[in-house]
Amino acid sequence: MIVGYVAVLLANARHFYTDDTESQYTGLWLMMGRHLREGHLPLMVPEQWMTGNYTMEEAGLFNPPQLLIDLIAPSVDNLALLATIVKLVFAIIAALGVYRICLVYGSRASWAAVAGIAFPLSGWFLFFDEASWVTSLTGTAWMLHAWASAVRYARGPAGDRSRYGAGSFGCGPIPLFVFLYLAISVEYVFPAVEAALMLVAVAVGEFVVLRAWRPIMRLVVVAGAAGLAGLMTYLPAMLSATVSWRGNSQINNDRFLTVPWSESLNASLPSAMPAFTSWWGYVQPLPVTYIAWFLIPALAFVDWDRARRAWRELVTVGLFSIMFLMWAAGPGTVGPLRWPARVLPMVAVGLLILVCVLLGRFGTLRDPRPRAIAAAVLIGLLWVRTFSADPHDVGWHVLSVVVVGAVGALAVWLGIRRGAAAAVAVTIVAMFPIAYWQVSSVQPTPMGWNLPVHRAEAEAAFPTFDGLTIQLGDRALVQPGERNLDDAYGSLVFGNYAKDVRRNYVNGYTPNGHFWFGEMLCMRWDSSVCPDSFRRLFTPEPSTGRPPVDLMKIDRVVLQRALFPDAGNQPPPPGWKWADPPGHERYIRVLERESGPISTTGGRISDSRGVQATSLAESDRSSRARVSSPGGGRLVFARLNWPGYRATLDGRPLSIAQVSKSFVAVDIPAGTRDATLEVIWDPPGWKIGAVSAFGGLVVLGLMQWLSLRARRRDRDGVAAVAPRTPEPEAAEPVS
Repeated sequence: MIVGYVAVLLANARHFYTDDTESQYTGLWLMMGRHLREGHLPLMVPEQWMTGNYTMEEAGLFNPPQLLIDLIAPSVDNLALLATIVKLVFAIIAALGVYRICLVYGSRASWAAVAGIAFPLSGWFLFFDEASWVTSLTGTAWMLHAWASAVRYARGPAGDRSRYGAGSFGCGPIPLFVFLYLAISVEYVFPAVEAALMLVAVAVGEFVVLRAWRPIMRLVVVAGAAGLAGLMTYLPAMLSATVSWRGNSQINNDRFLTVPWSESLNASLPSAMPAFTSWWGYVQPLPVTYIAWFLIPALAFVDWDRARRAWRELVTVGLFSIMFLMWAAGPGTVGPLRWPARVLPMVAVGLLILVCVLLGRFGTLRDPRPRAIAAAVLIGLLWVRTFSADPHDVGWHVLSVVVVGAVGALAVWLGIRRGAAAAVAVTIVAMFPIAYWQVSSVQPTPMGWNLPVHRAEAEAAFPTFDGLTIQLGDRALVQPGERNLDDAYGSLVFGNYAKDVRRNYVNGYTPNGHFWFGEMLCMRWDSSVCPDSFRRLFTPEPSTGRPPVDLMKIDRVVLQRALFPDAGNQPPPPGWKWADPPGHERYIRVLERESGPISTTGGRISDSRGVQATSLAESDRSSRARVSSPGGGRLVFARLNWPGYRATLDGRPLSIAQVSKSFVAVDIPAGTRDATLEVIWDPPGWKIGAVSAFGGLVVLGLMQWLSLRARRRDRDGVAAVAPRTPEPEAAEPVS
């Protein structure tokens, strides 16, 4: 696996630091790590507004391995190195998970290793999950181990058919619970749903094998306990979905990133560029449906007569693969689940396990000539489909056929002459130059932001801004040649780049933004805005007469010159002045308040009508103030009104109001005098989540006790009936 990563890095040193990894995750790790080192878990950071509710983000707030990564991140200057090492660790974990699954289905260890090494080098997983979407990588890695542990737990020590040995720790409920919880708590919904479907497949398959309900019920109970423990990961986001971009519960088939079977099963030619609709049009620039060079041709070297007799043992793998083949083909959106191509790694892992188990148990080199002809026919069919999808690269496709055919012939020849170990070695070694060629041939990657790698250099080059800053800019206007520290990235922030350079910006990255705040400022997921954003930011809100820039207590507004070419040629808004930092005039113009920063004075109270208020205390999740209001009035806070806010006045509950469907407001009753107002935010449903997690642990403890008792009873029963073993006589050598 390490060799495969080295091959990829030789082709592109930034492969594992691109797209969402550079724009979202590493900045998130840094911010989380800084907060954790200060001794608190940042559930809410109000100054980050649309991106500051981390119960809605992919932060892994309750995932111990992710929190460990967060703690380490601030100590690493080279973010590409950090991301690459983290991803290598999880790629190894994923590979070991595939290896374990193959073993529990009876594969030889050598072919289980082939499947384990091939999976992290498969198309979508390599070019998206490992390159960009980290939480998909980590969640998948834990889910694969949950699969192996689920099978072993269902079968129990006596029926365990893996190579681990009967009665080992892995047969109990704890490994299944732990791996499921880790897959769920990465805070990315796809691995959680994939784990649920995997458990359905395991339950069906093991019932077919065992023909008993009791093991399946054990499995269901422990899986349910893990679900209860993981509920607190998603419950706040579920209860906040009504105000987010992901509040849509409809099922639509918009064809975006839906992959027909003609493409998802075209899995063995390294040059295959599939045809389906994505960000880059119809023919894709990346080999995302590739799985492994040997996957399809190897079917010709399976003894299908023997394999048919073992069909019951492969029901789980077949059902798993079919379910995800169906999902990858659509519909395009199912509530918060969009872009079905994201499950292509599940198709890959299902087919890799299936084929490698078949090869490990029923592989044969008898009658090599007809089998070689059959393999050649399969390769020819793959070429026809590959050419049909991408006819412009016919030369590469022919070369791909020649390479796959030649390496396959070499593997078969070595298998006949030297044995299975030699064939397996060729199968594995061939993966690495293929990975190098696939990555190098698609450079420059269409996914890269090219954000700076070294944090210290970026922080030193960036303007020093105190207080709270908002940037109004559009990432699409940054030209490819300007995406470096000496140009745009020395002055502009997009995504979570502000967290890299340790600047306090409203701007960040969010896939789950607040709908109404986004509409108010026309702000998108990467914090890019539209040209009308400046007018919207400075236009007074009707009920308060104050513009959003005041209600948010913004100290500074950075304008991208490409989006606002006339910035600086017009007089500043009242109360503001132009204050451009020297050396950055090419890309930005800067507005600052004439009176100085206001974000650090008066707490988070941003408007008061008919109320005298004095801030007493502030934290990320609460504001406390002394208030008086003879005739009644309203306070507005510089807080985004996510679900979960509540207010009390001298301990009596008050209802939460809102301004512009975005700002937290509280109506103070008439006659109030020197009362204490508290505004507090708690994650919605946190009490239910805590009780649920405790209940899950209780159920786990009960199931572990039952498992230990059953295992002890089985051992005692065996000891009671076992005859005394006589002393062995000297054995003759076995030839």
